[in-house]
Amino acid sequence: MAAGKEIRGKIKSVENTKKITKAMEMVSVSKMRKAQERMRAARPYSEKIRNIAANLGKANPEYTHAFMKTNEAKAVGFIIVTSDKGLCGGLNTNLLRAVTVKLREAQNAGIAIESVAIGSKGLGFLNRIGARVVAHVTHLGDVPHLDKLIGPVKTLLDAYAEGKISTVYLCYTKFINTIKQEPLVEQLLPLAADSLQTEPGAHSWDYIYEPDAQSVIDELLVRYVESLVYQAVAENMASEHSARMVAMKAATDNAGNVIGELKLIYNKTRQAGITKELSEIVAGAAAAAGV
Repeated sequence: MAAGKEIRGKIKSVENTKKITKAMEMVSVSKMRKAQERMRAARPYSEKIRNIAANLGKANPEYTHAFMKTNEAKAVGFIIVTSDKGLCGGLNTNLLRAVTVKLREAQNAGIAIESVAIGSKGLGFLNRIGARVVAHVTHLGDVPHLDKLIGPVKTLLDAYAEGKISTVYLCYTKFINTIKQEPLVEQLLPLAADSLQTEPGAHSWDYIYEPDAQSVIDELLVRYVESLVYQAVAENMASEHSARMVAMKAATDNAGNVIGELKLIYNKTRQAGITKELSEIVAGAAAAAGV
């Protein structure tokens, strides 16, 4: 019964794998709920900053912030948000595939590329293709902190403000629902004029500025861009846990199917062995009776 022993070993191994994937699925469910709450909680902050910036822009039409101006530099920047860990299905693969298309377009046009990686998977991808990584941050944990993101992101923001970069793209996976996540490559800078438009019929506030209007607008737009990056990281984390939950559930179900198939094979092998032994006993008994 050497074959039967081998099959029992495989069944035990798959059962252990099933326990692990089931535990990871339950952990992802808990983390996904917290990540979704964090993601939704960040949206009102970004919206409020956008409304205030829109009102300030209307109140001071003569001043245009550097983030609203178009640069003619022959370089583009990419902020690529990925996960630190794997086992989340095609989440990172789908995003990096979309990023690759954009990178090739820039390279074919002879445009230099500068990138910032948020997450280990994105950093590994950029290193493999030989892209220039000006800054990176990894191992953010389950809760993203803005103070960890500001430093790397500020590298590209300062380069754009100085006119060294023509466009900055923000690449992340947007959370749609538990089953669906959408990879996005969005233009972060220059800020589109329609993104800072107030709602039709909305009241326009007249502000008193301290120390002056230009300083307030400068600081506010930087905070607005940082909030967009934070929101992208929060969306990506919610997408990561959702994708991992789905992937681990599929792995658990597949492990159950494999166990069922192995048990069926084991039972057939065991039955064949018993039948063979019975046949040998009957044949021996018949031979002995004939003697």
